Amino acid sequence: MADQVTAKTLMVQGTTSDAGKSVMVSGLCRLLKRRGFSVAPFKPQNMALNSAVTVDGGEIGRAQAVQARASGLEAHTDMNPVLLKPNTDIGAQVIIHGKALSNMDAAVYHDYKPRAMQAVLESHQRLSAQYDYVVVEGAGSPAEINLRAGDIANMGFAEAADCPVVLVADIDRGGVFAHLVGTLALLSESEQARVKGFIINRFRGDIALLQSGLDWLEDYTGKPVLGVIPYLQDFYLEAEDAVDRSQVLDESLLKVCVPVFSRIGNHTDFDPLRLHPLVDFQYVRPGQAIPECDLIILPGTKNTRTDLDFLRAQGWEASIQKHLSRGKKLMGICGGFQMLGSAIHDPKGIESTAGSTAALGLAEFETTMTDTKILRHTQGTLLGAAAKGYEIHCGISTGKALEQHAAADVDYGKDGHLSPNGQVLGTYLHGVFDKKSARDAILQWAGLTQECDFDFESLLETNLDRLADCLEEHLDIDEIMSLLAPPSPQSSP
Repeated sequence: MADQVTAKTLMVQGTTSDAGKSVMVSGLCRLLKRRGFSVAPFKPQNMALNSAVTVDGGEIGRAQAVQARASGLEAHTDMNPVLLKPNTDIGAQVIIHGKALSNMDAAVYHDYKPRAMQAVLESHQRLSAQYDYVVVEGAGSPAEINLRAGDIANMGFAEAADCPVVLVADIDRGGVFAHLVGTLALLSESEQARVKGFIINRFRGDIALLQSGLDWLEDYTGKPVLGVIPYLQDFYLEAEDAVDRSQVLDESLLKVCVPVFSRIGNHTDFDPLRLHPLVDFQYVRPGQAIPECDLIILPGTKNTRTDLDFLRAQGWEASIQKHLSRGKKLMGICGGFQMLGSAIHDPKGIESTAGSTAALGLAEFETTMTDTKILRHTQGTLLGAAAKGYEIHCGISTGKALEQHAAADVDYGKDGHLSPNGQVLGTYLHGVFDKKSARDAILQWAGLTQECDFDFESLLETNLDRLADCLEEHLDIDEIMSLLAPPSPQSSP
């Protein structure tokens, strides 16, 4: 890259949560990369329980890790300098530049926002010095009146960075013109001027039937519609923080159930199973009983003791015991792994109120929450198969049962637990289903006998390219590039 090149920045904001911001940024990053430019994704502030470990040893939202992949980069903490991980209805763990700062309620965090904005602008400046382009994702809606004071996630950042904005709305939800016009009307005069156009996402049907509405929108607002993106059937990209309600059932042979905890974390761990053609995958939601199945997986959680109480309140502990009595398999990941032991201690109130909770008692080990969060990538073998993953947890587990480990030859030694009878498996590794060898080994352990060539990594790449192809066809790319005033591709690495 040429020295002293300052990246041009474009911000994608949405009229609502899940309007398509994350997907649009991913697609634009892949599109620009394919055109020979260096590009980095950026989200000033993210609120999500799905996070990824970065190359510099921090954590960011998983959506930004996917966007980094689309850009051909390894995820870095500068791509998401402020991450909020809710641990109560009114509070969250505040993570700055990849490191946990403290737990704050909403009022305390509001007072902290000016310092958080400094972190945001520092990260954006560093990315701008390294790449031709920075494509920025907003959060929620810029028109949330109660959140506009001290905003760092949407127009507050756009004004500070002096960057153009495109506004995305999801027509599949209905009310798309009201969403766009209403959002624009609630912005200040300078913010309205910063919006350079609209993108309508997830359109189904004949575009000719929409044209009169598009003409009206452009005439009423004086701003162009930069594209109408069709609804992509059978399209997959990691959801930022909402548990996907769809599932694939194609000649399914193995039934897998995952109870949805109140603070479930990194549910994207299960996307390779949800999309697997030989797996009947089901999220078990609050108020539902766990049905008969081959494998129950206890997921990660931001608040392990609270969600252990939640599990019991749902009647799921009895379901797990009945499941095991039938000779079926149980797996725990991260917080779900900690629940398998005899006790969980939080003497300093790291995750919730200080205290201890009796765990499920399925293995002889205990977990103690500590001030230091473990963040690391690792690889080794799990059930004898090549495996890789990442860890994000505060707890340290100790006990005799850990001598019967599930994973070996990992970068730091051994991991997890496999019960002597082979029914119960636990691991701290998130992302363990991404790699085919480990995924196949776990599914075979759970009872799957048929082989399958399903390749999750290739699926991700195929869908990123498919998304970029779609944006090339349906966006006014020349207009978007003019907003960026593109540098020469020769400045790219």
